[in-house]
Amino acid sequence: MTIHLAGDSTVAPTDHGATSGRPDLPLLGWGDLLAELVDDDVHNCAIGGATTMSFRDEGHWEKVTAALRPGDTVIIQFGHNDQKRPDELSPDGGYRRRLGEFIGEVRAAGARPVLATSVERRLFDDGALRYSHGPYPAVVRALGHELDVPIIDLNVFTRWLYTWMGQAASAELFVHGAAAAAGVEVSPELARDNTHYTTAGARAVARFVAESLRALDGVGADHEPLGAWLVQP
Repeated sequence: MTIHLAGDSTVAPTDHGATSGRPDLPLLGWGDLLAELVDDDVHNCAIGGATTMSFRDEGHWEKVTAALRPGDTVIIQFGHNDQKRPDELSPDGGYRRRLGEFIGEVRAAGARPVLATSVERRLFDDGALRYSHGPYPAVVRALGHELDVPIIDLNVFTRWLYTWMGQAASAELFVHGAAAAAGVEVSPELARDNTHYTTAGARAVARFVAESLRALDGVGADHEPLGAWLVQP
């Protein structure tokens, strides 16, 4: 079986360090590292700047559907760029409708759709992590409930991750933080980029996606519970 990925730059393949000028500081999405963490093949069609509209209009969605086989899984994560077009891609308007169309087409091919909420932007204000996506994640959750589609809540996971690590340490999930730790200077644009991961950030999110997929597949459910064999508190 194959896991297909439809999404934006936070999912997309690595730039191999082209943006930073250093191969050891790549800019990449979590989808680039998912294949290391799952047994299935991964077909990553995510691309930077994509919205639910442009992904279809530019032919990227067709690359997903053309490769679909019964039993495959399609993870769909949009929202970062949809929110930049509030008239055409409002949360309860074009955004929701287009996600629903993707879901219907995946199911028509005999494959399994999985919705993912957008990873959070790492934007701290006086030590508190801001909410940067407004109602878009809530729309994904509601649509998943309405259409009985599994949800991987990357918004919740990344909000937990950044706050658990703390404002300073979580910077190293991104190019500017990893560069600072290595004593390397980056461009002013990268120094402000708290959206796009470097390897550490992408791997952390990909690990959560991989474990979520195992949970959806029921992995571990056939194992004997160990509670009876452990010392009770």
